[in-house]
Amino acid sequence: MGWLVLPPARAGAVDPATAARRAGVAAPAVAAPEDGTTTGDLVPPLVAVGAAGALAAYAYARRRRRATTRTTPGGNAPGLIPLHELDRQARQLLVDIDDCVRTGAEELGLAAARSTGDAVEPYADALAYAEAELAASFRLRRRLDEAGARPGLGLGPGLGEGDSRGALEEIVARCGNAGERLDAAAPGFDQLRALERNAVAALESAGTRLRELSARTPAAEATLAELHKRYAPTASIRVVGDVEQAKDRLAFTTLQLDQARGYADSGDSARAAAHLRAAEGAVGQAAVLVNGVDRLAGELASAAAQLPAALAALAAAVPRAARELPPDASGGLGGLGRPFGRIEVLLSGVRREMAAGPYDPLDALRRVVEAEAALAGAGGGDVADGRAHALLPARSALAGAADFIGTHRGAVGSEARTRLAEAERLLGAGAIPLSEVRRADDLAREARRLAERDVRAYGSPAGGRGGAGAGGAVLGGVLLGDGEGPVSYGGPHTRGRRAASFS
Repeated sequence: MGWLVLPPARAGAVDPATAARRAGVAAPAVAAPEDGTTTGDLVPPLVAVGAAGALAAYAYARRRRRATTRTTPGGNAPGLIPLHELDRQARQLLVDIDDCVRTGAEELGLAAARSTGDAVEPYADALAYAEAELAASFRLRRRLDEAGARPGLGLGPGLGEGDSRGALEEIVARCGNAGERLDAAAPGFDQLRALERNAVAALESAGTRLRELSARTPAAEATLAELHKRYAPTASIRVVGDVEQAKDRLAFTTLQLDQARGYADSGDSARAAAHLRAAEGAVGQAAVLVNGVDRLAGELASAAAQLPAALAALAAAVPRAARELPPDASGGLGGLGRPFGRIEVLLSGVRREMAAGPYDPLDALRRVVEAEAALAGAGGGDVADGRAHALLPARSALAGAADFIGTHRGAVGSEARTRLAEAERLLGAGAIPLSEVRRADDLAREARRLAERDVRAYGSPAGGRGGAGAGGAVLGGVLLGDGEGPVSYGGPHTRGRRAASFS
């Protein structure tokens, strides 16, 4: 602005034309003075003013953006949820939608068994949409965890509060979309299942499953006892107590079916449907627990059968690698050096355990896989069938973690579920390399450890109004957290819709 007023100041007097106008006479034509103002004189100040305006606009926009993402130190944008609260909401929504998806899959299977044609297709589509949104949300949560994001406690390298907020908001939005889709499908699904109208057929089906599983529990107990004799204690520790929990779910199922029959006979179809749904959920979890014992027995037998071949393949690969690799600086075997010593320790440990007596075949196979990975990492190449050797313990760990979380989901938080989802994603991706198989194995075992921690912290749940075995049904997520009613196909706002009829 100062530059703009410089020409008049520099002129020092009124120009002749202006003076003539003031006097009321015509102004003589005069040439522009050499030191007067020209159009060219106005260009630099106008450019300067434009640049200043652009800088001011940029500063204002940047300040607004910083306020929106709350990265300004000490500043809180009005109307924004605090980051720690947003993180809490995101974690809770992950748990809620995961429960809805699990329950929806269970009940959709029951509906499909009694439906014809493509009647279940709209509800299968809604569930598939929810599963996709949940999977994307779990991946976002995993990225936050891997980056070390801890809202309010410091952030990992390269992760700002704006990035953290954006990821958390996307989790909340995706979970919200999934829940809304399932909530919208719930009324139609009730019409499809028609438990109130078809209670007799559903009661018969649930009763048949109850009798079959009750007959299988003694065999599962015998299988578990055999595992204790044949293998080391660590081999079967993950299914210890599962038969007892299955019996608890079956006792709850028996009570709920009796009550459902009583209400159906008296014409109270709503209460009959509520107790029938609780029975279906409990008997389904009993099946998971019994099947888990049988599956583990098969996995241990397969690992024991694979182990000699895996040891032989690794033992043959080590000297071959030592011949093919150039000597290292210390004169060690090829380029192996320290990895060779580690491989020898792993192999000798496995051989000693196998010779000494009961051992854990899955754990032994896992250590052979670790030695194979060490050999490959040292440049010794891949061992024949190394990836196949890694898949068995990884899939076993994944199945065990999934069963435990599914049958204890009333107590399990988002951390264990996030790791389980990542392990499932990795192992479901097809021909993944050995390193990714081992990573999935680690994630599955970590998911199980975190889930067990959550269950210990949760303690013994109250049974509410469910009667005998209701505490286990609450722990398993068959009943709502207060034990007041069963969960059903639907989103967070509709899954407990039968609770009002449960007593």
